[in-house]
Amino acid sequence: MNKTPLTVTGAKKLQEELQELKTVVRPRIIEAIAVAREHGDLKENAEYHAAREQQSFAEGRIAEIESKLANAQIIDVTRIDANGKVVFGATVEIEDIESGDTVTYQIVGEDEADIKAGRISIGSPIARALIGKEVEDVVVVNAPGGSKEYEIIDIQYI
Repeated sequence: MNKTPLTVTGAKKLQEELQELKTVVRPRIIEAIAVAREHGDLKENAEYHAAREQQSFAEGRIAEIESKLANAQIIDVTRIDANGKVVFGATVEIEDIESGDTVTYQIVGEDEADIKAGRISIGSPIARALIGKEVEDVVVVNAPGGSKEYEIIDIQYI
């Protein structure tokens, strides 16, 4: 099975969520189920069914996170010698050649991507175009809206 790339920050967030689910959410749901059982007939007990549904969701999320962490290749970009090239985990400032607008993105794993926070997936058209390039290189991004040209202004490994 292929390992999925994950930044150190992304792995830490998943581990924190997993810890929260196991130590806070799971015990709270178990308590809610116990309380609901004390109310008697389980067939018509809405509290019981709601708690069981929450339990199912929480256990599914726990299994999903554990699977992601087990199949993750955690990459610490601060320890990589990238020789000035764009690599997974790098933070890249690019300028739209046509408009002159600049934007900064960090290239992250699929599960960490959040365009509003400036984190783009390694599988995105922009990230695929940037990988392996250096400062002052011009890249052409073939996106669904058409081709755009960007110049790499800065690369940071933070």
